[in-house]
Amino acid sequence: MAAIGQQTAFKSFHKAMAHSLLHFLLCAMNFVLRLLAKGLAILITAYLIPGINVEAPGWAILIAAVLLLLNTLVKPFLIILTLPVTIMTFGLFLLVINALVIMLAGAIVPGFEVKSFWAALGFSIVLTIIISILDALAEHYQAR
Repeated sequence: MAAIGQQTAFKSFHKAMAHSLLHFLLCAMNFVLRLLAKGLAILITAYLIPGINVEAPGWAILIAAVLLLLNTLVKPFLIILTLPVTIMTFGLFLLVINALVIMLAGAIVPGFEVKSFWAALGFSIVLTIIISILDALAEHYQAR
């Protein structure tokens, strides 16, 4: 009787592990696809905005990864430091912070050239719009 209970527990454990592994793989695949989509958005935006150069498509994926890290680690710190200015400008100073993060990414990634603050600002705005469009398209096709 105890052997049957152990077999049932063993099967349910393996089923739970397989489900967890599948969930992890789906999340990883979703992350990679979103990173590739952001790389495509970076290439499109760099083509549209003068003063922004991406040497090769491979650099766009690295730029997307670096921007992800900077937006996760550095941007919150900058927002907290500039909170009074951000409040006084009704949040418009966040555009300046976005441009500074883009310029920092340009300094970190060798295949990404940002020629001016204004180019970084325009890049930030257009990139946000293109990513929003790509995300909306992805949600539309995911709902099907």
